[in-house]
Amino acid sequence: MKYRFHWLADDELNEAADYYEDKKEGLGLEFIEEVYSTIQRIVDFPLAWSKLSERSRRCITNRFPYQVVYQIREQYILIAAIGHLHRKPNYWEDRYSSKAPPQTDEM
Repeated sequence: MKYRFHWLADDELNEAADYYEDKKEGLGLEFIEEVYSTIQRIVDFPLAWSKLSERSRRCITNRFPYQVVYQIREQYILIAAIGHLHRKPNYWEDRYSSKAPPQTDEM
């Protein structure tokens, strides 16, 4: 199955990678690799991860304190958020509203 990033989730990924890269050279790349590994687990087993709501689920990264929030759509998986586990719970919920900007970055 293919996946797409909501544009805000893509921004979150890049901002977090920049943060880790500032902490230690190469750590930002390791963070990105971990997130993509988590997305691959989601693609392989989309129903295996914890439900957050009727349509939304999350999969937690192994190494970093982050979650990948997603929805299973008919043709793809929507990556709605790349969120830190200890900040602003459920901040991403309005991304599914009709007023939310369109998704980008199809994979």
